[in-house]
Amino acid sequence: MKTPRFRIPACHGLLAALALGLPAAASYAQAQPHSITAQQRATAERIAQSGVPLAELAPSAPDEYTVKRGDTLWDVARLLLRNPWRWPELWGMNLQDIRNPHLIYPGQMLHLDKSDGRARLSVYSPKGAGGIPTVKLSPRVREESVAGMALPALKPHLIEPFLDEPIVVEQNALDSAPRIVAGNDGRVLLSRGDRAYARGPADAPLVDRPGPVPQYRIFRNATPLVDPGTGEVLGYEAQYLGKARLRRSESIETQTQGGASQVAAALDIVGAREEIRAGDRLLPEPSRQLLSYVPHAPQRPIEGGRIVSVYGNAVQFVAQYQVVAINKGLLDGIESGNVLAIVKNGGTIVDRTGGTHETLKLPGERIGLLMVFRPFDRVSYALVLEINDTPSTGDLLVNP
Repeated sequence: MKTPRFRIPACHGLLAALALGLPAAASYAQAQPHSITAQQRATAERIAQSGVPLAELAPSAPDEYTVKRGDTLWDVARLLLRNPWRWPELWGMNLQDIRNPHLIYPGQMLHLDKSDGRARLSVYSPKGAGGIPTVKLSPRVREESVAGMALPALKPHLIEPFLDEPIVVEQNALDSAPRIVAGNDGRVLLSRGDRAYARGPADAPLVDRPGPVPQYRIFRNATPLVDPGTGEVLGYEAQYLGKARLRRSESIETQTQGGASQVAAALDIVGAREEIRAGDRLLPEPSRQLLSYVPHAPQRPIEGGRIVSVYGNAVQFVAQYQVVAINKGLLDGIESGNVLAIVKNGGTIVDRTGGTHETLKLPGERIGLLMVFRPFDRVSYALVLEINDTPSTGDLLVNP
């Protein structure tokens, strides 16, 4: 029996989606094709006419690179460019390959054309006639997740846990939210698998309705986020504890002797990051949104930007791939994907080298990059992508 042969076209869609600013799913397993608008194609054509100056390439940028499992677009862009957030400009050159956004897979080769003093990138599969790879399959069933092969913009596990967890609320916003009043069997501390009892405010009891079973996130406290520069309270960060699923609605129970009593709602704790107790608050689980994590510089200058806090920790110093809160948000023009440079604020010293004691301010030093992935009105959460020193709360943020 002849071995079946299938011709699989090379796909370049995630690169195209990133280059053209198309939305990408927070989980690439849910990614779906999107059409390219006239405005997006016009943007790509404009970029294709100019190219990327060779000076923007990384000193050791290879002429060719084969995509591997575990790569991210940020990693590959950092290999090719001095400023990795500018990768849409580089991949925007390849208009012949940008037809419709699909996915790019490991095994494809990136070729860097450095002719005419400008850099252009083409993406192709080196095997098979016409650049289309020929894949041989033996006569047996093979199963593999296409989503697992896709090349993501960033490692999804770095961001996905924080899409649901952090929340910034107004002062006293949690006070009117439904609250846990007790645990089953008299338990004081609850964790995953436990039953909790809760009640909502008088005008909004916890009631099951037709449709999917209601899901809730559990929060405690609302810690003020204070601008390190001005001392102004920008919002309140609610401490994420876990998730719960409604099992039984609140109700009114009539007593045999007459009268009635209110019966608490019952919920199952389906996830717990920390132990949960009476008094913790419930907020409805938000619907999953398709977000774009295309790293790019802000559209306008960012002034007075600072790191406010490190999420989930009472520490001052920041490590790579930690999430931080910053003092700029939607009202400041910040959007998902914005990249900002971290600048260590130069200290003040007393210069004794000239025979006098003069106060001298040291210059600020650029020490890393972060990317915003969840903006609120006045604050945003960002992922620290690169550091060459140790950032800390209060460090400055500027356009990259």
